[in-house]
Amino acid sequence: MPVVTSIEDLKRMHRARTPRMFYDYAESGSYTEQTFRENTTDFARLKLRQKVAVDMSNRSTASDIVGLPATMPVALAPVGLTGMQHADGEIHAARAAERFGVPFCLSTMSICSLEDVAEHTTKPFMFQLYVMKDQDFLAAIIERAKKVNCSALVLTLDLQILGQRHKDLKNGLSAPPKLTLPTLLDLATRWRWGLGMLQTKRRFFGNIVGHAKGVADPSSLMSWTADQFDERLDWDKIARIRDMWGGKLILKGVLDPDDARIAADFGADAIVVSNHGGRQLDGALSSIRMLPHIVKAVGDRVEIHMDSGIRSGQDVLKALALGAHSTWIGRAWLHGLGAMGEAGVTKALEIIRKELDISMALCGERDVKHLGPQNVMIPRGFLDEYEVAAPMRASQIAPIAV
Repeated sequence: MPVVTSIEDLKRMHRARTPRMFYDYAESGSYTEQTFRENTTDFARLKLRQKVAVDMSNRSTASDIVGLPATMPVALAPVGLTGMQHADGEIHAARAAERFGVPFCLSTMSICSLEDVAEHTTKPFMFQLYVMKDQDFLAAIIERAKKVNCSALVLTLDLQILGQRHKDLKNGLSAPPKLTLPTLLDLATRWRWGLGMLQTKRRFFGNIVGHAKGVADPSSLMSWTADQFDERLDWDKIARIRDMWGGKLILKGVLDPDDARIAADFGADAIVVSNHGGRQLDGALSSIRMLPHIVKAVGDRVEIHMDSGIRSGQDVLKALALGAHSTWIGRAWLHGLGAMGEAGVTKALEIIRKELDISMALCGERDVKHLGPQNVMIPRGFLDEYEVAAPMRASQIAPIAV
């Protein structure tokens, strides 16, 4: 077993052990992947302020996320098709998160169902919801989330229409994979993955197949899904979902200060500053670059979380220093799952917490709650290189007299 010291080590193992179409699904963005890349490179531009001759003893990374205790301000973000990265992947990730003491969020597009995960865990987990046109399905899945005692509903707002991911199209992404010749050749070299899949019955979208009208088997799933994302989502519909749910509500996918103000007025328990990991609007600014603008707009009114681009404990530190109350990781824990299963998710969390703890100490802080602007150095132009305020529309621009 190689010595694993970073998420990058887990990523390399994940790539070697998982079929190409599922690894590419995890490690890719939409169109040119500009936003996907800048989510991480913008973190690298931020530098940490080192302090010396300060008391570094009795450190704590403990925090809370929408009132729920956490051993560090990190939650496992919802990721679709997790059960295709590793057999029963959602169950393994949820159990690892539970033991570690951080929240896990299950995706609507998971392979393991709400009931599967609840059966194999002992504490409540969060559930992420995509807004679908099928109102009966929407009401039913919210009731199912209530029945298994989910701790919060995470409503994803930035996927009313699917961004084009070139690699997914070229790879013929499907769950389970279609047995074409290129796929069979690829699977032949991933025998551990194949053995795991042969030993589980969970190979389809467990929250949808058998629950949505007209989706009794995987053959009818893709056509149903392609037509279901609600392009007419608005705040009235979000209010109806909030009322149906009746519990803690987190709004995910906010990347604009004006949208953040509306979300704060709406009464969300938290918002997640996110660009869907660079998988939706390519050309959008990175989450870490937008975070300070949203903190400035609503930081005193709503709990602000951040995801997209976090690959280390130092990234977590930087996000907290710029005003995030908590962070979410997706690819970081997914690489651990693909590399080593449940133990790999635990390893990813251990890597992030250790790096957060040591880096926090070297920045002169003993409590993660005390991290702030004093701990990070921002390059000139980082926050004002682009005009974040909405520009005037053409009708608002006065004509030039000639």
